[in-house]
Amino acid sequence: MDTTTTAPLGLREIKKQETRQLISDQATRLFIARGFEETTIAEIADAARVAKKTVTNYFARKEDLALDHQAAFVASLADAVTSRPDGESAYAALRRAFDTAVAAQDPVAGFAGPEFTRMIADSPTLTVCLRSLHDQREQALAAALAAEVGAAPEDIAVRTTAGLLGTVHRILFQRIQELTLAGVPNAEIAGIVAGDANRAFDLLGPALDNYPTT
Repeated sequence: MDTTTTAPLGLREIKKQETRQLISDQATRLFIARGFEETTIAEIADAARVAKKTVTNYFARKEDLALDHQAAFVASLADAVTSRPDGESAYAALRRAFDTAVAAQDPVAGFAGPEFTRMIADSPTLTVCLRSLHDQREQALAAALAAEVGAAPEDIAVRTTAGLLGTVHRILFQRIQELTLAGVPNAEIAGIVAGDANRAFDLLGPALDNYPTT
């Protein structure tokens, strides 16, 4: 049994986290109301009642204010592979993890709500940024798979496997976005996408079901 305990945060660290969250919340509110491109860092700082430099200290890029869970998104597929139980294939682990995310209507899987989803869709900058995040997530998955089989990340089998699995996740993410923008409630989207996911993953099963199981 894991008896490791996490030390409580000090007041300074709590304050920093609160400030970061306040800035993020105010930025999201303004982006949704006015549009991403139209909102300035100065306006966000005014809304959060902090200095402009404080905003840029917490968020290096304006895109980081809108897409505040980038690290979790990029790592999500690789984490599902590296944390899977012994004997389970990477394919099975990713399929199971996606089913769990859909059941939980996880924002990282695409369940961001109509206002936030529309904000991204209407912004050329955020659309390009999201595309890059999908690419980074696939690359992280390739690195995790390469480590599992003792191959280089550029190994063609590793890259192909990561590409196929990454593409399925990308398409399903886009499907969630499309249904959200069409006004479909999250609970209904979850049911639709669960069926779509079964069909999509079934296509890959014959080739990837046992890769890798070590």
